[in-house]
Amino acid sequence: MTDNTLNSLLYSVNSPDDLRTLEIEQLAALAAELRSYLIDSVSKTGGHLAAGLGTVELTIALHYVYNTPYDRLVWDVGHQSYPHKILTGRRDQMSSLRQKDGLAGFPKRGESEYDTFGVGHSSTSISAALGMAIAAQTQKSDRRTVAVIGDGAMTAGMAFEALNHAGDMDADILVILNDNDMSISPNVGGLSNYLARIMSGKIYSQVREGSKKVLKSIPSLSELARRAEEHVKGMVIPGTLFEELGFNYIGPVDGHDLETLIPTLRNLRGLKGPQILHVITKKGKGFAPAEENPCKFHGVGKMDPQTGQAAPVTKPETPTYTQVFGKWLCDMAKQDERLVAITPAMREGSGMVEYSEQFPSRYFDVGIAEQHAVTLAAGMACDGVKPVVAIYSTFLQRAYDQMVHDVALQDLPVLFAIDRAGLVGPDGPTHAGSFDISFMRCIPNMLIMAASDENECRQMLYTGFMHNGPAAVRYPRGHGPGVMPAEEMELIPLGQAEVKRKGKASIGILAFGSTVAAALEAGEKLDANVANMRFIKPLDTELVLYWASRFDLLVTVEENAIEGGAGSAINELLVKMEHPPQIINLGLPDKFVDHGGREELLSMCGLDASGIIRSIELGQSHKKRQPLPLGVNS
Repeated sequence: MTDNTLNSLLYSVNSPDDLRTLEIEQLAALAAELRSYLIDSVSKTGGHLAAGLGTVELTIALHYVYNTPYDRLVWDVGHQSYPHKILTGRRDQMSSLRQKDGLAGFPKRGESEYDTFGVGHSSTSISAALGMAIAAQTQKSDRRTVAVIGDGAMTAGMAFEALNHAGDMDADILVILNDNDMSISPNVGGLSNYLARIMSGKIYSQVREGSKKVLKSIPSLSELARRAEEHVKGMVIPGTLFEELGFNYIGPVDGHDLETLIPTLRNLRGLKGPQILHVITKKGKGFAPAEENPCKFHGVGKMDPQTGQAAPVTKPETPTYTQVFGKWLCDMAKQDERLVAITPAMREGSGMVEYSEQFPSRYFDVGIAEQHAVTLAAGMACDGVKPVVAIYSTFLQRAYDQMVHDVALQDLPVLFAIDRAGLVGPDGPTHAGSFDISFMRCIPNMLIMAASDENECRQMLYTGFMHNGPAAVRYPRGHGPGVMPAEEMELIPLGQAEVKRKGKASIGILAFGSTVAAALEAGEKLDANVANMRFIKPLDTELVLYWASRFDLLVTVEENAIEGGAGSAINELLVKMEHPPQIINLGLPDKFVDHGGREELLSMCGLDASGIIRSIELGQSHKKRQPLPLGVNS
């Protein structure tokens, strides 16, 4: 241990109990050390940086004032949770962040008792925290509950559903609105901080509640007082909406000012009922490159901790699937003026920056509102517009009813460009697209395609866009096999697979999407037949039945859950045969696959070439030339 470590405040804090032994005057120095440690740590592992830098002081203040983990602290999404991890006993494990068997990139209940709720998707914190507050009330406990939610997450309807319910309850819950989208306005200064301390204090609250009781007997004066209070507060704070929802609104306050945060939180901890504290923070605070470009430093790879320059990597010459989509979107928009593009707050992640700049009037970012995004597209499609919904597989789960009821039931021409289909690697199971084949395959009218390479992705997007009905193209994160997309766009015949290899072995490998390359490699070593199925719906039933009649063994391979996936579609077809061949279904296992490197996880799931070969050899030796029960993952 170095002298610097021995003298470090941060290294003296191994839990929030240690934090609470410090004097308030020491906390600013601790914040500086924590911020420096965070930058250094994430520069080595990659991860979400800017959000955590913006919540350093808020995290310190919350753990300093609240008796965590007895008091419950719920972080929305979890991008900002790294300082929380560091202060709750995981400082020395940060080098393992987002790596296999290491710390998760988001709060995770199984990782620490301080992670009271597992998150990763936006706008869940208020609902979860309200549930905990009601549980405490039911148990007659004095436990307090805090939800920390960002201004972006407040665009989701779920957050307002929870606020609406919470305001109607008398549960003791504090919602902290972490507002990092605006600069610190003139309202946030000495006067505003003074008002926050006064309005969160017991005297103010007692006078406020006492006055209401007295005035209730005089309705006209009560209404006058209520309106006067709203107008006075409305002149200095933007809290009228929250007050109308039943919350006592405090703020806005400077989220980096510990001398204001701590007494305000202490006051709020003593108040009953639903409270909301509006704090203004600066995303990327304390790291100049992140302050200047917080979007760029939202999620980073390994980098120089001084300059923020990304570590040099050897980039493939071919674009990522996301870049293929972005270019196709621009090219298609030039050809067809009916095209509009919709994203639920994922412009950068979905590769839509160039499109949004070239076609601003045909670009719609609806905020974190996946349900609205899909029904908006349905409404557009009703009146001759051709919408493309760019969405991550994991986030499409949130709009399933809209996909079924508003798009497919009405057979509307909406194209779903589904990014991050399959395993995503370091972001883990909250962001993995493991189920979209399963949940889409059962929907009537859906056209479902899975891209095996970059050029096929472009052609499938074109095919789906030209289709007169709902269509989906799924593609994985990152780079493909390295096939440069052709400029020309051509329709792929619907429901027609592509035979990639003819072999002498009595084995047919039916591969879907991202697994085709590994299946071909396995096919070469086994001298097997390999088909790129291309379509999950409609299936190429002619090819499947022909191979089933010729080969002793059929193997389905997909980067989706086996249950209900593309392999299940093959099983449903073969079960009608009098003498079906042996069938092996390979895909993602019936469990949530934890975080790690994407290739590492695919290998662990047996979806690389060696895994496919191993499964085939095991299946053949287990029941050679005898049919296995359909749907078995051997």
